[in-house]
Amino acid sequence: MTLASRLRTSAAALTRSVAGAALGLGLVASLAGSPAAWAQEIAVVPVVVPQAPAGSGPALWVIKDADSTIYLFGTVHVLRPTTAWGSPRVDAAFAEADEVWFEITNPDDQAAVLPLVMEHGMDPSRPLNTLLSEAEYAKLGEAAGVIGIPVQQLNVMRPWLVALTLSMAPLTKAGYDPNSGIELVLRARAEAEGKPVKGLETIEEQVRILAGFPEDAQLNFLRQSLETYENAATELDSLVDAWSTGDLDGLAGFAHEMRDGDARVYDAMLTRRNTNWAGQIETMLQGSGTAFIAVGAAHLAGDDSVQVILGKRGVTVERVQ
Repeated sequence: MTLASRLRTSAAALTRSVAGAALGLGLVASLAGSPAAWAQEIAVVPVVVPQAPAGSGPALWVIKDADSTIYLFGTVHVLRPTTAWGSPRVDAAFAEADEVWFEITNPDDQAAVLPLVMEHGMDPSRPLNTLLSEAEYAKLGEAAGVIGIPVQQLNVMRPWLVALTLSMAPLTKAGYDPNSGIELVLRARAEAEGKPVKGLETIEEQVRILAGFPEDAQLNFLRQSLETYENAATELDSLVDAWSTGDLDGLAGFAHEMRDGDARVYDAMLTRRNTNWAGQIETMLQGSGTAFIAVGAAHLAGDDSVQVILGKRGVTVERVQ
């Protein structure tokens, strides 16, 4: 593989990750589109019954002990409204649950996201035109024109936020909609059925994950996003195809690409969070009842998945057939 193709591969993995394309953070429902969207209210998500895809649909796992049942379901945080993902086994598991868990409970909370973005995503003292080469900044200007955002508006953002914006804007133009993300659909269903909704993390913790990357890692992410933003929708289409058909090898491949990109990003985005969630699941097992946990699908794929970590701790996780 040439250096250029390797960079494109790593960038594609990072784009999938941070854009919430099953490898990322639940907060992308709030950051989808452009900076102008932060001040707009995301539409109320109706209770919907998703169309069933061909074949068996997305994967589902279960953990059981004498008095507890925990279902694990991988999600995609932004989808086209027409994407089919429903399945009887997911419906049955969801109906059985006493409570529903997501990465965060409020991915659509603009009021919560905006001050965090202003605090952790803006830095006029270090404008991008002083951090990027002249050629890179010119390319940023081209990308800004394509996605319809003045480059001056991007110039005062920290690199992680610009990279995320470049990743997300083409997706919304291609028909991907945060209101069709799995979490919002399932949360609306949970609220309609009176099920408690809980979060494994907070929205601030997720923002801090991105904002906490060293500046050189953020700039690397931005440079790679500049190389791939025009292909973001195509990359996400491939990932959604793997997810919606229960192709675990395909999802694991995406996670491995991310690991091969920047180990610091992979560790922060997946390994450490998966380890934390595995601990929370072990705590849940000490209680009783049934829980349905829905998190980005990449957290449930690959060598560092939640299931693998739990297995190493002696907890049996089985795929629901």
